[in-house]
Amino acid sequence: MTRRSAPAVLPPSLRVWLGLHAVLAALVVVALGFLYADDSQPGGADARIWTAVDGAGPAWRHVALAMDFLGEPAGAATLVLVTVTGCLLLRHPRAAVLVVAGTGMTVGTATLLKVLVGRTIHDGNLSYPSGHTAFATALTLVLALLATGRLGLGSSAGMLLVLAAALVAGAAMGWAQVALGAHYPTDVLGGWCTALAVIPATAWLVDRTADRLDDRMADAGRWERR
Repeated sequence: MTRRSAPAVLPPSLRVWLGLHAVLAALVVVALGFLYADDSQPGGADARIWTAVDGAGPAWRHVALAMDFLGEPAGAATLVLVTVTGCLLLRHPRAAVLVVAGTGMTVGTATLLKVLVGRTIHDGNLSYPSGHTAFATALTLVLALLATGRLGLGSSAGMLLVLAAALVAGAAMGWAQVALGAHYPTDVLGGWCTALAVIPATAWLVDRTADRLDDRMADAGRWERR
């Protein structure tokens, strides 16, 4: 048995459950993509939620704009840089890699899906899924996974923390996108599910790659001592 360079970013207690949630989330993303492909109008659920959210006062609009900035390139890059720095200070290089790889893969997947689905809003702007919501959810998921590992939470408490954190982050950014009229509510749901599908898979890949590197380094060390 070899010594690992850092704790796993995907806690073993959550692998099965997060894997199942990732599959379900991916199915939702695909189903909504087919449902709203090449569409340019809100669905029935979109219209009802839009009506409920509409009418936010100026103060709430400023809050929505601040949330929206965190998903823009400058705001997102700042959040990623701060989070990576924190991971490195905590001596958790795998988490630092997951922050970059996970958010990058999530946003990249959302961008690709926008082109493939072709749903538009406001003068032909591609809208499905919401990249802002996907990014906010992805970054929060990484932080929740890191907290679960460091606190040594079991499967029930860990899943509760991870899903609750993802729900809060997705709901907050999703509200901002709907309130600003930048996305349909179903775009937000698609972005949230995109992060739920991508982050567990990326975390598993980071762990698997890091474990293989550790094994190779350990093998090299044994050969040198012979």
